[in-house]
Amino acid sequence: MEKKIIKKKTTAIKKPLNKPKAEVKVSKPKKVAQQVEVVAGLHNLKIPYGAHKPKKLLGRGSGSGHGKTSTRGSKGQTSRTGRDFYAGFEGGQTPLIRRIAKRGFTSVFKKEFQIVNLDALKNIKDTVVTLALLEEKGLIKNQVIAVKILGGGELKHPLTVQAHAFSKGAMDKIQKAGGKTEIINADGNV
Repeated sequence: MEKKIIKKKTTAIKKPLNKPKAEVKVSKPKKVAQQVEVVAGLHNLKIPYGAHKPKKLLGRGSGSGHGKTSTRGSKGQTSRTGRDFYAGFEGGQTPLIRRIAKRGFTSVFKKEFQIVNLDALKNIKDTVVTLALLEEKGLIKNQVIAVKILGGGELKHPLTVQAHAFSKGAMDKIQKAGGKTEIINADGNV
């Protein structure tokens, strides 16, 4: 078989040699608009675009775009009502608070005391110091909570002190001053 070679004719685009020069137009000076000072007031305030979005209505059929799953996706933890995550949640792995070692001990039977030092008792002129008197003077907040007398300071005059507990130093100082210590039982009796 013989191969035929076909040559395509190419046409060159002729450009004009001398281009006519464009005329230069001189523009007239434009009038500058006067600047007007705008004062903000209640009459010209506008709500910015997007500040108020319409309420998303859920579960109103598939035509609304918020039907069926009500924009919650499909099954799983986040599609349910109630708590989906909590502080310290780590995607199901054991949280840090449960991985770290626990130290120390808090006793269930720990007794809470309101503390009064002997320094506070030296200004009391009565011979018998009761819980009602301590509360009246502002040394304790509540008569129901147990009171413990500590040996901070010195006592110079004899007192009979009623409290739920005494430190050893406080007992010695009260007895040295010529006073007595009376322990109040859980029943409230001396």
